[in-house]
Amino acid sequence: MDSETFQRRRRTNSTHNKNNAVVGEERLNRSEVLAKKKAIEQLIKAANAKIDQLAFFPSYRHFKINGLSVCLKSGHGNKLSSPVKRYIQNLLKLNMEGPYGSEWQEEEKVKRREMVDPEARYIFVHVVPNSNVDDMTTVLTEEDTSTSCQEDSSPLVGFVHYRFVSEEDVPVLYVYELQLEPRVQGKGLGKFLMELIELIAQKNCMGAVMLTVQKANLLAMNFYMSKLRYIISATSPSKVNPMLEKSYEILCRTFDDDAKTIFEDSE
Repeated sequence: MDSETFQRRRRTNSTHNKNNAVVGEERLNRSEVLAKKKAIEQLIKAANAKIDQLAFFPSYRHFKINGLSVCLKSGHGNKLSSPVKRYIQNLLKLNMEGPYGSEWQEEEKVKRREMVDPEARYIFVHVVPNSNVDDMTTVLTEEDTSTSCQEDSSPLVGFVHYRFVSEEDVPVLYVYELQLEPRVQGKGLGKFLMELIELIAQKNCMGAVMLTVQKANLLAMNFYMSKLRYIISATSPSKVNPMLEKSYEILCRTFDDDAKTIFEDSE
């Protein structure tokens, strides 16, 4: 065999081996990706299977400060009573029609669909009787709701709607809504609820808590970014394409390295 033929065959074999290595690496990468997706799906499935997330945090079932006393109860989107659905719709309109402006009519339809989704999880906030709360601002009276706190029926004053989802191949707890009646705002209740949300996220091995906030909702933007130190996610429209004007920001708080890599802006 002459030297030229040997070198040609050597190059051919080398190329063949490299191609096999690339194919093998691609198969390995594909296998790793599929395994990761399956692991995330299992995490989310396990989280959704827990009927009452509050059961793991009994000290968070009650909140009491400055004459305000509330208790919390878990709920599911596909098990909401008609009065509770009306309550959610009324409170959403009260709090969000202003920030959404002309977009509210269409957004309201979207929120009504999201409200009853089987994957929707809720924390309902009930005011304890005899709390120092102005009843004149009640959105839904005690007679209008069939939910209860412990044994006694008590009126709702707010709720959190959240879900366990996958974002950019990271399991996250996504807060769809945190809505409180004006009469119980500014008392530390919102911060208390977000602390609970973060505990629930970490208990279920979620990589981050995420949420969407209307830019026009200045109180909410200040609450999350200044008081709670949430940051604008790298996946938010203003980060992905600053030239693309959107009315909202996506905020996040990450708990592990994978989430930090994807959701926190490298800048």
